[in-house]
Amino acid sequence: MARYVIFSMTIFLAFCMLSCKAQQQPCATYKFSNNKQFSSCIDLPVLSSSLHWNYHPSSNRVDVAFRHTGVTDRRWIAWAINPTSGGMIGSQAIVSFPRTDGGLAVYTSPITSYGTQLEQGNLSFPVLDLSASNQNNEMIIYASLELHGNISTVNHLWQVGPMSENTPMMHSVAPSSPNVKSMGSLDFLSGRITTTRSSSSTLRNIHGILNTVSWGILMPIGAVIARYLKRFEAADPLWFYLHVSCQLLAYILGGLAGFGSGIFLGARSHGIEHSSHKIIGIVLFCLATAQVFGGLVRPDKDSKYRPFFNWFHLLAGCSTLILGILNIYKGFDILHAAKFWRLAYSGVILTLLLATLLLEIYTRWCMPVAKRSMSDTVDNNTSTVVAVAAMEV
Repeated sequence: MARYVIFSMTIFLAFCMLSCKAQQQPCATYKFSNNKQFSSCIDLPVLSSSLHWNYHPSSNRVDVAFRHTGVTDRRWIAWAINPTSGGMIGSQAIVSFPRTDGGLAVYTSPITSYGTQLEQGNLSFPVLDLSASNQNNEMIIYASLELHGNISTVNHLWQVGPMSENTPMMHSVAPSSPNVKSMGSLDFLSGRITTTRSSSSTLRNIHGILNTVSWGILMPIGAVIARYLKRFEAADPLWFYLHVSCQLLAYILGGLAGFGSGIFLGARSHGIEHSSHKIIGIVLFCLATAQVFGGLVRPDKDSKYRPFFNWFHLLAGCSTLILGILNIYKGFDILHAAKFWRLAYSGVILTLLLATLLLEIYTRWCMPVAKRSMSDTVDNNTSTVVAVAAMEV
């Protein structure tokens, strides 16, 4: 009995070790149904994909097989090399997808914009023996690439996306999506792969942070200071310098850095349009610029034009606050921001609204009552002093 138990445990442990090894290195144990063999392979870190290859240094040719597993619906797959940069634009892709007629499309596609629908076209280097397969819930692309120059390390990308009839559609661009992490460098000689993060993704996050802090936090704080702090005599002229500092810093962060990064992102994201977000951003920049330069030519208090300036300053300021907060929430939607950040910003706004309500109650009702009470006390004290003086006389 003891021998049977020991034998069973040994078999079970061996099975577990083999299973774990297979899970850790599925590409190393994979057998291609067409009897193709590859000397090197690597399991890519995202999108359930692996890459197999044979590299021929003498001719600088590489035979590759890009494999994507877990296919349960119609989707397109692509593997690409970018000879000019580490990003998507300029990459030379090989694409495959199942057509609606039951066939399997496989072709080359140069990527020239973020809005590409993976149109067929010639690559910057020759591609031979192009084929694909789709069976057993996995899709595989085969190709032989003749690379230019004596290079073994390349920037490569891989992607998976949905289909609409026979047209590949945009893959997910959410910062947390594996689709924005599917790029890196690959050394065909050593098999070393280094994943990289999209610089555009980082810039989008910086753009969002700058605008949230400026339009969404500093601008409202500056407005609260201007409306309520100036009603306290002891805060004059401190409130003015605090107000100007908040608004000027907000303009520098949001109007210059935030708006500038948005323009740069738009220029790099051909085909990706967030029209309402962009239009609101332009209007915000124009209003804030008018506010800043309007303050430099502000009429004197005694000027007949001062009331018109005050009305413009008030309307432009209120519009900037409303549009700024609205555009920040639109930015959260575009970035697919985590729920925590949306709740955190909402908490900041609710805190500012509560502070505004309390200050409005205090300055509109409590402060006048306190002033009247103090004035009555002063008047009574004055009357008493006068009466005492009269009696002494």
